[in-house]
Amino acid sequence: MWNILLKINKNLIIAIPLFLTAGFLFGVFADQELTGKMKALILPLTFLMVYPMMVTLNIQHLRKGLDVKLQITTQFINFAIIPLVAFILGRLFFTNQPALALGLLLAALLPTSGMTISWTGFAKGNIGAAINMTVIGLTLGSILTPFYISGLLGASVAVELGKVAQQIGIIVFLPMFIGQMTRRSLLKRYSMVEFKQRIALRFPSLSTLGVLGIVFVAMALKAKGIMAAPSMLVGIIVPLLLLYCLNFTLSSIVGKIMFARGDAIALVYGTVMRNLSIALAVAINAFGEAGAQAALVIALAYIIQVQSAAWYVKMTDVVFGAQPVESQQR
Repeated sequence: MWNILLKINKNLIIAIPLFLTAGFLFGVFADQELTGKMKALILPLTFLMVYPMMVTLNIQHLRKGLDVKLQITTQFINFAIIPLVAFILGRLFFTNQPALALGLLLAALLPTSGMTISWTGFAKGNIGAAINMTVIGLTLGSILTPFYISGLLGASVAVELGKVAQQIGIIVFLPMFIGQMTRRSLLKRYSMVEFKQRIALRFPSLSTLGVLGIVFVAMALKAKGIMAAPSMLVGIIVPLLLLYCLNFTLSSIVGKIMFARGDAIALVYGTVMRNLSIALAVAINAFGEAGAQAALVIALAYIIQVQSAAWYVKMTDVVFGAQPVESQQR
């Protein structure tokens, strides 16, 4: 079983479109009452996604090798530039569809996930910096998201600030606390080497199950709506493509000008990778019918995010130059 999960985890580029398609077909042919009840699965699936990531996350890295300039630049892009870009794109493309604009904004407000660290490693970037970005970005995003949504979209989308904050607390901070308690318990039983080699390797696979489950449910919930208006998909994909293209371009330019190769790669993945699973859970659990529509935008963002992250790994040598020989030999 673990081998199957590990293979799925390494092939998200294939797995996510397959689960999106399966969710769509299920939603089209299944009874609407049944698909409606599937909403209740979002919260446990999100916990399944976040909790394993928190077990493997070493928060001690926040105190080790923290590059203040790199972290401030990363979070400035994450919270001062990208949400504004998403808001403007939402106004341009979804003028009379505030729920879709909400989805685009949510996709831009929760930066970093376990994939930030993974893709940084695949591209031979600074993994320590990526870990810092993940912890700082997710924490800041969780705190600031309710206020951004209320300030930018409060006039067009009903925002219950307390409800959004409560959902983020349940989805992010509760599994973070339990995950760290689990980590401490395991490290009392196993050495750090044994933990890394035997135990920690299994947790990302569990997290992937949560991601795929959320993608399946989100697509099943909106399948009949998509069938009724298939052109809606094109209208959603265009602003998403623009958002990711602008993000990759901006982060690459800033990284190349301001930082060394490894730090620049971490900057790119620390600003482009969004925590779409948490965004999906917040949308569906905190915004009612508007959240169900917003979830469609976030679900489609999965495809673009994973595909573009994989392609960018192949482009890193072109953008930032080849990895120095001495670094390869370490």
